[in-house]
Amino acid sequence: MDGSKVASPEQIQIWMKQTMDWIGGIAAQNKYVDGNGLAFDDARVVMTKNGKPVVTNGPFGDIKETLGGYILVKAESVEEAVEFAKGAPILMGEGNSVEVRKHRHGDSPN
Repeated sequence: MDGSKVASPEQIQIWMKQTMDWIGGIAAQNKYVDGNGLAFDDARVVMTKNGKPVVTNGPFGDIKETLGGYILVKAESVEEAVEFAKGAPILMGEGNSVEVRKHRHGDSPN
């Protein structure tokens, strides 16, 4: 994403409804824990170049991926979490992806 393409308000409404319906289905199973979208405006990317920190406006630039938000679910296994992820509306877009990871609680390795 290069930041130059902006969805119409109508398209954003459709995406939001699809996402809320997807999350609602997870919540109906008492598996939803938390989640939130991440703002793109007023973001920065901090990286090291030639041993010095460099700050650029972000998250756009020379990236091929962007993180738009997250949800935490209560899953009995990674496989169950993957099944939830398979229903994510973002996957309707070609090349889009959902990352599934375990959440660590404090110092616990689980």
